[in-house]
Amino acid sequence: MSGPLEALAATVRGDGGLLADTVTDPTQDAELGALAGPGHAELVEAIYEGYLLHYGEGRVLRPADPDLALLAGDRLYALGLARLAELGDLAGVEVLAGVISRAAQAHAEGEPEAAQAAWEAGARAVGHARGGAPAGG
Repeated sequence: MSGPLEALAATVRGDGGLLADTVTDPTQDAELGALAGPGHAELVEAIYEGYLLHYGEGRVLRPADPDLALLAGDRLYALGLARLAELGDLAGVEVLAGVISRAAQAHAEGEPEAAQAAWEAGARAVGHARGGAPAGG
């Protein structure tokens, strides 16, 4: 696997089930994962992919059924947050759970740009929570 989106695709395929059938080859870069750093890139991208499935179209999963897309988004939120908790990164869990909440509020208020800004700040904050400097800053 060459990057966090490809690793996420392999994870979902490996889990099998309905979601495995919706995996596509990622065509975009994993920009938010790069902000978080290599240790957390796949987890940040899993959570962000969950967000994309809730509010638009995923880069890794492309369910045709909108209800399945919402369930897939929930599954990816849970996957990423659970793996952060397994790593003992409770600060990262808190940061990204807050981002999910802020992004939902921003969408409810018709401000998708604010949601994107929350994701970028959250990915950088996960880098800081790990004690490392975030990429690009």
